[in-house]
Amino acid sequence: MIEEHFTITRLGHRGDGISISDTGGQILAPLTLPHEVVTGVVQQGRMDAPKIMTPSPDRVRPICAHYKSCGGCGLQHASDAFVRDWKAEQIGTSLAAHGIETRLRPTLTSPPKSRRRASFAARRTKSGALVGFHARKSDVIVPITECHLLPDTMVATLPILAEMTRMGASRNAILSFSLTQSENGLDLHVTGGKPLDHGLRAALPAFRDDFLRLTWGDEVVFMETPPYHLMGRARVTPPAGAFLQATKAGEAALLAAAREAVGRAARVIDLFSGCGTFTFPLAETAHLHAVEGQAEMIAALTHAARFAEGLKPITAETRDLFRRPVLADELSKFDAILIDPPRAGAEAQMREISRSRVPIIASLSCNPVSFARDTKILLDAGYRLDWVQPIDQFRWSPHVELAARLSLPHMGD
Repeated sequence: MIEEHFTITRLGHRGDGISISDTGGQILAPLTLPHEVVTGVVQQGRMDAPKIMTPSPDRVRPICAHYKSCGGCGLQHASDAFVRDWKAEQIGTSLAAHGIETRLRPTLTSPPKSRRRASFAARRTKSGALVGFHARKSDVIVPITECHLLPDTMVATLPILAEMTRMGASRNAILSFSLTQSENGLDLHVTGGKPLDHGLRAALPAFRDDFLRLTWGDEVVFMETPPYHLMGRARVTPPAGAFLQATKAGEAALLAAAREAVGRAARVIDLFSGCGTFTFPLAETAHLHAVEGQAEMIAALTHAARFAEGLKPITAETRDLFRRPVLADELSKFDAILIDPPRAGAEAQMREISRSRVPIIASLSCNPVSFARDTKILLDAGYRLDWVQPIDQFRWSPHVELAARLSLPHMGD
């Protein structure tokens, strides 16, 4: 096979380097940076093993031994300064595609070893078990011995998870371990394992000293002490495997932006509230109404609200905001809206918000593309985009989150 030379012009939204061939087509090259000269074999528009002939001044030595094989970190070869600027640029590019201009603040990045949740893949082997992360663009499981994203307490569970895999995995099945670091210990949710028969049910309690709660499929095997997370003044025990912000630092950055955005609003509605990550802190100064599509999340929120002290009134409802968004006339009684949708965004809900004339919107997003699309709806209705705060909870990955404030001129000031 013939090796070809290319110069990387930019990074794509997934973090791969992009070059343009002589015929005008794109060539993707992973683990490269802009302005680098690379060489390698191109197949179907990809150079899967590029050799760096002229490195970028932004290139650094990856700190993890598994970097080239593990698919968890795609940008560990780039300097922190480059990644911060590049992630802000991704947001700016998404906004520009809709003709939107605003003030982008500097990216706030979570520190290494600060992730509090991770999903490990595992399978049985002839000699034991394999536990780790999937290789880049592959179903192959890469066993790991270190991880610079996770705290040492989580990495230390890998031998325990291997033992659990030997015990509870079918030979051809892939187990998924959703591991969460709570305030008082580790919480483990296992899916893809053998049915919870009498033998497995009797064996799993051997791990009581390792985890606060073990959930196998849909069933809690043991829970001596409920795992909890501090959300403002509330102690919340989420459902097993429930969504949480990836890092405490990232959550704090999102909350600070949300507080700044809503200001002194007296009545706030929290759309896609989850278990109350932002509901409880904002309820220290405002009446909150939380809306979430998953009943288990609302149950956890309302349970925690019963025992939380020093808060304004909190109400909550379970509602599918994709099929049944909160209508404009329902929204109009609030002074501010906080919305934190999943990656797909919330187009239908944004259309109702645009008609509500609520003066202030704190918009959080994990996808700049859907954020830009949804924000355009509000701008077309007369709102202005005051600022955008990029937030990087997923260090060394191409993923970026953001918080933004929108307001109606002369109403939200």
